[in-house]
Amino acid sequence: MKSAIVFVLTTVLLAAAGSVAASQNRFMGLLNTVQSVRQGEQSSQPPPAGLDFSPVDAAFQGFLDNSPIFDGISYVVVDADGVLHTATFGDHSEDLVVMLASTSKVPAVMTMLAAAEDPEVNFSMDQPIGEVLPYEGVYGDRTPRQMVSNTSGIPGLRLLDDYGDHLCQFSFLSLYTLESCGEVLFTTELPDTQAAGTVFDYGGSQWQLAGLTASVAANAEWNQLVDRYLGEPCDLEVFTFGNMWQDLTRWEGSPDSLLGTQNPSVEGGAITNLADYAKLLQVHLNGGYCGATRVLSEEAVATMQVDLGGVVESDPVPYGMGWWISTEHPGVFDDPGAFGAISFIDTGRGIGAYVAIDDYTSVDSGAPINLVRDQIIECIQSVVDGQPQSCEDFISE
Repeated sequence: MKSAIVFVLTTVLLAAAGSVAASQNRFMGLLNTVQSVRQGEQSSQPPPAGLDFSPVDAAFQGFLDNSPIFDGISYVVVDADGVLHTATFGDHSEDLVVMLASTSKVPAVMTMLAAAEDPEVNFSMDQPIGEVLPYEGVYGDRTPRQMVSNTSGIPGLRLLDDYGDHLCQFSFLSLYTLESCGEVLFTTELPDTQAAGTVFDYGGSQWQLAGLTASVAANAEWNQLVDRYLGEPCDLEVFTFGNMWQDLTRWEGSPDSLLGTQNPSVEGGAITNLADYAKLLQVHLNGGYCGATRVLSEEAVATMQVDLGGVVESDPVPYGMGWWISTEHPGVFDDPGAFGAISFIDTGRGIGAYVAIDDYTSVDSGAPINLVRDQIIECIQSVVDGQPQSCEDFISE
């Protein structure tokens, strides 16, 4: 099992792109900066009605026509009030259910932040997990905030070949649960572990431990928390977490074929359709609401956009909690996955989009992500700005 999981995750996941007190003080300073920027952005005019997304549609169709790998692609664009545009190409349909890989990260963080804001749950993003988990471990001084910003010092996916017993987090076998595997992760130190808050190291065990801690604090299964804080208030149809990494070919495109729900991959195990992910993106654009129901405070939404990954000493990368922070497009945050799916929000224009992919070979999984980052984002921005242009005008030199 170990060799099979290492092979799948090495070719798939890795293809995708101090003290608690000190960390809290630095975080609050960064949060204040983000909130002041957001206040300025919120004065922007809302997107006009009757937007023409035909240049964007043409770009996706052209991508599909020229790709020997992908048979379909689809996307949805939203603002705070609803869906602005949906389009499907090739063999995709609006009700297609896909595996997200790391595009699961933003909803995972949303779930944890909602738990932290629940007065009936004793969970904090800044509490060392050793104060919550019911066993002694080697990572007790790390916090969930550090873990979901990839700054906990716990080695990420780059060290996958040396994960050993930590590979249980990628198995759908019934003998593993989030808690049983999580205990292994918590009590087994990985080589090259660093001090918390000193290095950016993407993905892996730290995400699983953060989800485990929220579940233990709430005395609930991970998917129960997802349903409680996202599924029910947002009226999601299929969104949930499983764990197909051990054998991606077992996924048949239906929620009924989802394995590993008892040991869900917190960082990369979610499934969704276009409508569900659109609703989740809207939460980041309307101050934390799903319809008339508040699921997150405005402050919680803003905390996800604070750069925590870019201020560490070693290997700094602009990253919030779940969101990669664009250095080329101010106010843009995105969440790409190893299969080629990607979501993004533009906080200045008050829009977001999600692009779905259902090819899981990872033969060219970076292509859709590069398309979105290099052309589609700016192309959608031009549409919303009332000055639509051919997406080819935005190809990076």
